[in-house]
Amino acid sequence: MKWLLEEKAIACSLAAILLLLGLVNLVSSKNTTELVENANQVQSTYNVLGTLTDFYAAMSVAESGRRGYIFSGREEELSRHQTAVEEMEVELSELQQYAVLNGVQQQRLQQLEQLTRQRMVLFEQSIELYQRDRSLEAMQTQHAITDRSVQIREQIQSLLTEIKNTENQQLQDSLKQARQNIQYRSTIERAGILLIVVVACGVVWVFYWGQRRRQQFQELEKTLAQEQELSNLKLRLFSMISHEFRTPLSVILVSSQLLTEILEFKIEPSQLKNLYRIQNSAKLMNRLITDLLTLTRAEAGKLEHQPEWLDIEEFCLNLLDDFQSSHAVQHDLQFTSQGEFGRVYLDEKLLYSIMSNLLLNAIKYSPSGTQVTLKIEGDPEQIIFEVEDQGIGIPEEEKANIFNPFYRGQNVEGISGSGLGLAVVSKCVEIQKGRIEVNSHVGEGTRFRVYIPRIDKDAIPLGIPTGSVD
Repeated sequence: MKWLLEEKAIACSLAAILLLLGLVNLVSSKNTTELVENANQVQSTYNVLGTLTDFYAAMSVAESGRRGYIFSGREEELSRHQTAVEEMEVELSELQQYAVLNGVQQQRLQQLEQLTRQRMVLFEQSIELYQRDRSLEAMQTQHAITDRSVQIREQIQSLLTEIKNTENQQLQDSLKQARQNIQYRSTIERAGILLIVVVACGVVWVFYWGQRRRQQFQELEKTLAQEQELSNLKLRLFSMISHEFRTPLSVILVSSQLLTEILEFKIEPSQLKNLYRIQNSAKLMNRLITDLLTLTRAEAGKLEHQPEWLDIEEFCLNLLDDFQSSHAVQHDLQFTSQGEFGRVYLDEKLLYSIMSNLLLNAIKYSPSGTQVTLKIEGDPEQIIFEVEDQGIGIPEEEKANIFNPFYRGQNVEGISGSGLGLAVVSKCVEIQKGRIEVNSHVGEGTRFRVYIPRIDKDAIPLGIPTGSVD
């Protein structure tokens, strides 16, 4: 099944839209995964920071409880110290479970745990010493333990600061990456939507253009059908007119010829001129009808092309004899041939229309007594017919219009004519795929050369009619 152009465009556009949607979905899915990973990392970083803060707070409470218990001996302070120590243990365990910590952070965490264990040992030693001995020497030992605990606390604070700074930097990096991913996804989605809108607009435009083209094609088909119908009507009209006119014209011509034959020995020749006028007018009217019908058939594509074997030289000689006898020609008609012809495969009716019109124009537009030459040349490819006169010639600026129907030159005033002869010649030459050359100068004469290609009868495929040309 052959697809129309707009159908192909719509199919390609839908495929492009689906492809764009797939790409946008793929990019969005990948971007969403990255956003989820960044969010998890941010959440873990927040948890680490929170745990570190809780750990430091618990360590401070444990130190405060120890000192309170040693100075006051209250059991509440000891209980507070023990609870804070347990919280520190819990916070350390939670820190060990965070996979987000890198190698450097893990090392720092191990150092933190070691220092914390050392400080817890000092806490226990201080409490046991207080419970066992409260002498002055014991108090000095307590001060030494406290000094050592403060040193370890400062190291722990330094480690906590380093861990927090690193985690904060990672948090900022994760947030920055998340923002970039969001912007990237937003850009991709906007670009995808824009491309889809552009493709959709293109589909709409192609569909609209296809509809407009289809409408124009339908209007053109309608116009062509109307013109064809008008051409057929015109052809039928001229065929009817031709039939209706030719019958009385034939009666007029035959009757005048019979009268001429009967009366030519009974009256003076000068008295027969009216009969000759009737015959010439009837012939002129018949030729006009024939030319009109030929042009109408050519315009309707109904002009027949029926080539047959023809003796060209005999055809030309008979044509000149016919002109010499039937048109009362007062010119010197000459015929020459060059090359070998024999019998050629041409359409005699079309050739007669060509040569008779060219000869008639040459005689009509040439002064009486001048020479009109018909020359034929033959070669293996084509036949060349040449008609040359010594008449009024054709102005240079009018040569482009002489083959238009009803066109007559500005220098033919006083010479009767219809302007159809050369139009008929052009159509008959065209239907035989030939060409015409014109060489003319005002006051010096005109020469027409008609080139008609030879037809190889054996090259015509069987079953293909040659009776008409569309």
